[in-house]
Amino acid sequence: EVQLVESGGGSVRAGGSLKLSCTTSGFTFDATDMAWFRQAPSNECEMVTKTFSDGETFYFGDVKGRFTISRDNAKNTIYLQMNNLQPHDTAVYYCAADRPEGGFHTWTCPSPAYKYWGQGTQVTVSS
Repeated sequence: EVQLVESGGGSVRAGGSLKLSCTTSGFTFDATDMAWFRQAPSNECEMVTKTFSDGETFYFGDVKGRFTISRDNAKNTIYLQMNNLQPHDTAVYYCAADRPEGGFHTWTCPSPAYKYWGQGTQVTVSS
């Protein structure tokens, strides 16, 4: 059974930092592409960052330079270090695993863009 369990969410003031973790099981982690998404109320499900199994990483939107994705293949875990958080970063954050052929994005998270999703963790940033 595939499992993805996020942790590390919480509430911070603007300018603060949080580090999210996503611990996985049930698939070959080091051969699997991984990603972080987020969804704020009334907003579309948004890909924040992704990492391929070869370690290549991509960032989207204004998180570049503030967020860092990393993976620990020995622990089957990916991380999202978030620095200089701002109120517009407030959202439920999801980790996702394994991009399927023909996957596509939808308004809501989880979406068919990735096969497996965690339950989500809330990040709230106050001004």
